Amino acid sequence: MEICVVGCSHQTAPLAIREKLAFSPEQTRAALQLWEKRFPWVEAVLLSTCNRVEIYLASEMATIPPATDVVDFLGECHGLTRQDFADLCFALCTPQSLEHLFRVAAGLESMVLGEPQILFQVKQAYQWATEMGTVGPLLHIVFQGAFRAARRVASETEIQKRRVSIPSIAVSDFGRAVFERFEDKLVLVIGAGKMAEETIRYLRSEGAQQIVIINRHLERAHQLAERCQGEVRPWEELAAVLREADVVVSTTGAEQPIVTREMLSRVIAARLERPLFVLDLAVPRDFEPAIATMPGVYLYCLDDLMDVCQKNREARDKELPRADEIVAQEVGSVLANLRQRTVGPVIQQLRKDWESVKEQELRRLFNKLSDLDPAIQAEIRLAFDRLINKLLHPPLSSLREYSQSGAHQEMIEAIRKLFRHS
Repeated sequence: MEICVVGCSHQTAPLAIREKLAFSPEQTRAALQLWEKRFPWVEAVLLSTCNRVEIYLASEMATIPPATDVVDFLGECHGLTRQDFADLCFALCTPQSLEHLFRVAAGLESMVLGEPQILFQVKQAYQWATEMGTVGPLLHIVFQGAFRAARRVASETEIQKRRVSIPSIAVSDFGRAVFERFEDKLVLVIGAGKMAEETIRYLRSEGAQQIVIINRHLERAHQLAERCQGEVRPWEELAAVLREADVVVSTTGAEQPIVTREMLSRVIAARLERPLFVLDLAVPRDFEPAIATMPGVYLYCLDDLMDVCQKNREARDKELPRADEIVAQEVGSVLANLRQRTVGPVIQQLRKDWESVKEQELRRLFNKLSDLDPAIQAEIRLAFDRLINKLLHPPLSSLREYSQSGAHQEMIEAIRKLFRHS
């Protein structure tokens, strides 16, 4: 039994690489379908967010493909070769893979320490993989443990008591450097997903009153506008609204930039030197990076948040020991559960085999001693039960003890050979 994770994150790879490897929901499903065809014996969950692309793998048979093959698979899904990004990837196996996932789900590996959105994204990745049939009993146990760890970190520490998300840091630290107030500013939100909704809620709390939502799927834009009291404009009016906007937040899942330098140059010419603050939270980026050099345009992407997020991490470091303790507890609990899955069938089969031998010997004995009193037969049966329990106690106790320490596989093999149990 083995559980591994292979991928890259904001800690190992720059945004330029992460956006090339990012998976849309449709691409995620297609990748899982392809994985199922190639490696049907290996469970898989593909997690793709703004800050990480990771594939979690598990197999009862301990025959997970080597990390190089997994990297090749991720690259193949995007037309990339291993040389393009392999040195920016990491690979972890049990128990480090579990610890990593639990920390990711709890927001302890996020750019903004403790940010709550990642738990939703992990749950969504797990749900998609479940629907595609690539989640089996091992990853089910592992991800349920990750969700428990995340809930405990949120409730038992102060890390999320003052929720500081990527949008809130971006607006408070970067937006305030451009505008002193948002009450009189027109905010354009491009996209209608969870990140867009979270950003709108934060902007509302900062005083923003006029919010325009543009999304390729008009129905989703209307649904978000209804929840957030915003105005919807059609996608075809993007350039026109950019001419009017003061603040732009872009969170789409587009695979190519939706705003180029050439397009924005025409927009800027009609803005009469009004500053434009652009927060590009999309991966891949929605705004061409070259736009950052245009006069009067303040463009920030996810990588620009690194320094501020580091300060956020330092402020919350005092809560990390307790969070780490919770993660360690939940990892230990899941590992014990997984080991019991391996040890349990061996114990059950061993008892079944010995019970079969006991019943055969009792039948032979009682057939020879057919005149035995039923009470005496019961005493003999009880004696046989006690004998078997005493004989089985040392090997089974050792097996359970080794299962807790993690060195149970060798003991299982020894018991199988000793008792000729397949």
